[in-house]
Amino acid sequence: MMDPLTLFFITSGIFLGWSLGANHAVNVFGTAVISKMVKFKVAAIIAGIFVTIGAVIGGAGATKTLNDLGSINAIAGSFTVALAVGISVTWMTKLKLPVSTSQAVVGAIIGWNIFTGSPTDFSSLSKILITWVTSPIIACVFGYVFCILIEHILKKAKIHLLELDAYTRVGLIVVGAMASYTLGANNIANVMGLFVSSEPFKEFSTPFITLSGTQQLFLIGGLAIAVGIYTYGYRVMVTVGNDLYKITPISGLIVVLAESFVLFIFSSQELEKLLMSLGLPTIPLVPLSSTQAVIGAVIGVGFARGGAGINYKILGKIATGWVIAPVVAGIFTFVALFFVQNVFEQKVINTVEYEINSSVIKKLNEDGINVNQLKDLSGQRFSSSKKFKESLMSISNYKEKELFSIFNYSTVDSIKVDSAKLIQYKKRLVFDDNEINAIKNLHGKIYIHEFEFIDALKNIYNKYSINILDREFQSKQNELINIFSFNKHKSNNKE
Repeated sequence: MMDPLTLFFITSGIFLGWSLGANHAVNVFGTAVISKMVKFKVAAIIAGIFVTIGAVIGGAGATKTLNDLGSINAIAGSFTVALAVGISVTWMTKLKLPVSTSQAVVGAIIGWNIFTGSPTDFSSLSKILITWVTSPIIACVFGYVFCILIEHILKKAKIHLLELDAYTRVGLIVVGAMASYTLGANNIANVMGLFVSSEPFKEFSTPFITLSGTQQLFLIGGLAIAVGIYTYGYRVMVTVGNDLYKITPISGLIVVLAESFVLFIFSSQELEKLLMSLGLPTIPLVPLSSTQAVIGAVIGVGFARGGAGINYKILGKIATGWVIAPVVAGIFTFVALFFVQNVFEQKVINTVEYEINSSVIKKLNEDGINVNQLKDLSGQRFSSSKKFKESLMSISNYKEKELFSIFNYSTVDSIKVDSAKLIQYKKRLVFDDNEINAIKNLHGKIYIHEFEFIDALKNIYNKYSINILDREFQSKQNELINIFSFNKHKSNNKE
């Protein structure tokens, strides 16, 4: 049975979900409700259903990027970071400062990394920072194109006013449902992504449905967003005026359509697979600010209609939010973690061991990192990320990017391949018989480090001429690591 303390810890994610739902309802059904084209209760029910479905089905993509930035592996740490984000966003909103939950979460994760001595993955961070700038621009382009296209169709069709009113009402419901789905898929990472590395739930299975621990988290988070929409969404809709641009029902339909497209392309694993199969560059799967996407779309509609009436000062507020939200959330998280760990004596990070051996040194050398001094630490085990980082910095002034690689390769995972477990978990695995037979060739082998197992898996796939896309292989290797890792099972058994 779930520890009551664990259930309590998840409440900060539920609070964050409620807050996100309350504040983002306006972005999916605001125009429809305020213009009285759709009743609020109808809009809230539709939004709640689709945001939950989006969270459970499509939430994994954007969540992975956040976990790459910093994996919070203790439930008390996840609770503290989520609570710090929720309080930071609430406080900044009251002060009328520009704020985004997505950006606050990123700052909070970096605050956790600094507090625990864990290095930050600058590759993931750069992807996220780029999307902060590009997502409003892409939304602006979509808004511009959709506005010209739809208005052109309406002129050609010469639809009667009453018919147009009916079509607009249906359109607002359809795009509102789309936007709700993509909001759930993209933003569930902000709500429950912080709990995924410390996943407190075991797999739930019935003859009709199987939900992984992560999907159960996403279901709870999706329902919290839905409750936020239903209980407080209307107040936010009424409060938010048309400061940026005068929104008509048709304009609102175009804006929400553009927003949903932007959220979709930054959260869809299926689109990513398609682009990869075509040999095209992929789009990073990152949680976005739906508000900034809406603002970008509104500006696009404004440009399509000559640019009159747009309040360009709002762009300055967006840029300010890129700095204020993550910095405030990061500082607040650092302070909150200190109190939770030292005053309330809760473990905010689980012990992770690090060991440098010949295979780690070889791998780092292949990445172009100077390994001469690292040989002095070969064979030693470190049970604290702070002590490991101090030891590394004492022998060389490593950059953050180099530290991240050293930490990543040196982490002790203790993976043992067991064919019996492949059969046990066969229902949830997405492997064909050829793959399973290939993996059975590694039966009984033990790997200290995750990359050693991944390299062995790649070799066995090549030997059996099994060709799959990089992202698909990454998903499958993660599934196998969850099954075979001693550390992951040890951590699950504590719950």
